[in-house]
Parts: sequence; C-alpha cells; structure tokens
Amino acid sequence: MTNKNSYRDILKTTSLFSGVQVLNVLISIVKSKLAAILIGPAGIGILGLLNSTLNVIVGLSKLGLDVSAVKEISALNEKNKSRAIKIIDVLRRLCWITGLLGAVITFVFSSWLSKLTFGDSSHTTSFMLLSFAVLFNQLTVGNLAILQGLRKLKRLAKASLWGSFFSLIVIIPLYYYYGIEGIVPAIILISVFTYFFSWLYAKKEFVNQSKLSLKETLSEGKSMIKLGFVLSLGSLATILTIFAIQIFITNKGGVDEVGFYNAAFIVINAYVGVIFTAMSKDYFPRLSSVVNEQVEMLKVVNQQAYIAVLLLTPIIVIFLAFIPTIISILFTKEFIPIIGILTFGILATLFKAVSWSMGFILVAKGDSKLYIKTEVGFNVLLLLISAFGYIYGGLTGVGMSYLVYYIIYLIGIKIITNSKYKFKFENEFYQVFLICMVLCLGAFYATYFDSLYLKYGILFVFIVASIIFSINRLDKKTDLIKELKQRITKNK
Repeated sequence: MTNKNSYRDILKTTSLFSGVQVLNVLISIVKSKLAAILIGPAGIGILGLLNSTLNVIVGLSKLGLDVSAVKEISALNEKNKSRAIKIIDVLRRLCWITGLLGAVITFVFSSWLSKLTFGDSSHTTSFMLLSFAVLFNQLTVGNLAILQGLRKLKRLAKASLWGSFFSLIVIIPLYYYYGIEGIVPAIILISVFTYFFSWLYAKKEFVNQSKLSLKETLSEGKSMIKLGFVLSLGSLATILTIFAIQIFITNKGGVDEVGFYNAAFIVINAYVGVIFTAMSKDYFPRLSSVVNEQVEMLKVVNQQAYIAVLLLTPIIVIFLAFIPTIISILFTKEFIPIIGILTFGILATLFKAVSWSMGFILVAKGDSKLYIKTEVGFNVLLLLISAFGYIYGGLTGVGMSYLVYYIIYLIGIKIITNSKYKFKFENEFYQVFLICMVLCLGAFYATYFDSLYLKYGILFVFIVASIIFSINRLDKKTDLIKELKQRITKNK
C-alpha cells in the first residue's frame, strides 16, 4: 500500500466516525442541555459519580477482554479465520461469566459503594439496581470487541449511533418527570439499549454456537484472560484515577462542583471524541497487525499522529474562540465556572493525541509489565497534580493540571517507546506539530485579550490559518481537494 493510500485510509476511517460523531455530538448537546435544565449541576454530579463507580466495577470485571480480544481477533482474522470464529464464541461466553460476576459484586457491596462514593448509605438501593447495568455493559463490551477486532467499522459506528440516539429518548421523560430520581432508571435503560444495538450489529458474526463447558471456555480463553487481566490493571488505573479525582472534588467542593467537572469533560470528550474514537476503534487493530514489523509499525504510528494533529488543530482553535457560546448552548448560566477548565482542557488534547499514538504501541506489543508500570505511574502523577491544581486553583487549576500532565506524559512516553522499541517520529511530523502547537497556543493567548474586537479579530486569523494549513497538509498526503472535486462533479 502506498503512503497516500495509507493516509487516505486513516482519513476515511476518521471521516466514517466523524459523520457518526457529529450526530453523537448533536445528541450529546441535547442531552447536556436537558440535564443542565432538568437535574442541574447537582444531578450531573450524581450522574458522574454513579457512572464513574460503574466504570470501576466494569473495569475490574471485564478483565481487559475488550483490549485482548480485539488484539487476538484482529491478528487471527488475517491468518486463521476458523480460529478467530472460535475465539469469538469463547469471548461471548466469557463476557456472560464476567458480567454476572460484576453484577453480583455490585449488588452485594452496594452499601459499601454508597458510603465510599457519597459518604453515606443513601444510595444503596441505587447501586443494587445498577447491578443490571453492569451486566449489560459487559455484554456490550464483548459485542463491540468482536466488531472492532474484525474491523467491521460501519456496523460499529451504527451501533454507537443508535445507542446514543435511544439514550436521548430514554432520558427525556425520566429527567422531566422524575428529575434526579430518574438518573438510575436512565442509566439502566441506556445500558439495555446500548447492548441491544451492539448485539444487533454483531450477531452476524455469531456463527460458531459450540457447546463449550465452563472449563473449556476458560481453557480456550486463557491467553485472552491472561493478557487482558494484566492490561486491565493499566486501564483500571485510569478509571480509578478519574473516580478518585471526582471523590476528592466532592469532598472539597461538593456535588455541584463535581457536576461542573463532569460537564467540562463531557464537552471536551464530545467535541474531540471523533479523533480518539477512530484511534481506539481502527488504529489499535491496524497497529496490532503490523506491530512486529518495525518499518511498518513506525509508518503506521507516524501517519496516525500526523493525521490526528492536523484534524485536531482547527477544532481546538475554533473551540477556544467560542467557549462562552458553547457553554450557553450546551448548558445554562450556572455553568460559566467551567470556562477555565475547558480552555486548558481542550488545549491538552493536542498533546494527548500524539502521546496516545505512541502509547498504543505498548498495548499492541502486549508488553504488559511495561504498560502497567507506565499507566500506574502516570495516573498517580495525574491524581497528585489534579489534587494540587484543585486546592490552589479550583476547577481552572484542574484544567491547568490536565494540560501539564499531557505535556509530561508526551515526553515520558516518547522516551519509553524510543528506548524500548526504537520508535521515532519523522522530521516532517515535528515541523507540522510545532506549527500546530503555535496556532493553538496563539489562539489560547488571544482569548485573554480584554478588547472584544482585538480578541475576535486575532482569533479569526488563527481560525483561518489553522484551517488552511491543515487542509493544505492533508491534501499533500491524500489528494483531499482533488477527491472532493471529483465527488462534487460526480454528484452533479
């Protein structure tokens, strides 16, 4: 495959998810607005704490199968399809086992979870009911891993879109009629609909319905469980860190304050989610298939980082220019305090994209010990600097910490991948990244100008410059403009 074709494939995949992500963003906008109006900052805070607790439980119970299964299925699908089919069957059975285990743990320890999360046992019943969500979330993990491993990206995107759409349909009546009391039923029903659509689009791959015993299932899935468990410790460190940060903010500033924190990251994740969704859904299996071929691995990582940076830069600059407007559209005036955390948080995503491009090498290589050490170490750092940032700067301080963390993480992961795997970026990437960084930092600096005319005049220049630069560079790699002209002519 030529370089241009490789770049086109990455852009095509990102475009596939961007189309879906645009709709997901629109759905997220409506959901955020409804949540802000109907349950307020306190409700968003409770929702965030419940979801974070569930993420910890699911992170523990799924044993990293979402990662190890994708790696194994994607590798086998190229060389041994019959074995891949059997692994899919084993994965589904393992997801039922781990899902039921997670549900039982949630139910049994519901009182303790309530005290840990909220400081009292008032939410015990909520956690009992949420045990159903744990089961359905785990089953969804298996279905999506199958689609991702087989690179059935269109079906994966459709499952995501329909799940998002029905989550909106669910929350409207529940939040309207029951307010905060509707949060738990909403989480459960959303998990059911998400599972249903993941099953609907993955069921075509359920071709091997062999009757494996529990012992045979565990034996066949031993390699997935072993790798997945080790990798899950790394991803669990991230989940626990986010959970710990939320608990810390709740104890120091209250539920409203953690509601603002969650609202900020809902916006950031929705706005730039397409880039990171494409990286996790397409880039990881693509990298896994060539990770043992040094030249190909270097090429794939460089191409992914290059495309990600060019796509993110105009998005970040535009976001920085219109943060107050975005908040007023998505939420209410109560959420103005999140401007600071959003400003620094969105800037951090530029460094996050590059560091993620390299970070996936550790997972694709299956270097579990190094991956765990890296993830645990950096997440402890994130927790410490986030706590420090909140104590001395409130929510804006958390945003600053987030930016500082990803700059440090980028430097650290670059040193690790270079020394361990001889990874290096091409000179062209450094040139592009430097220009993109200057454009983003320039727009960031302009947001602090007092004069509205001067501020928006300069921001307009940066918006235009970032768009022109990104399109120009993408065109050199993919013949983007030529392809767009051909499509327009064809449609006429």
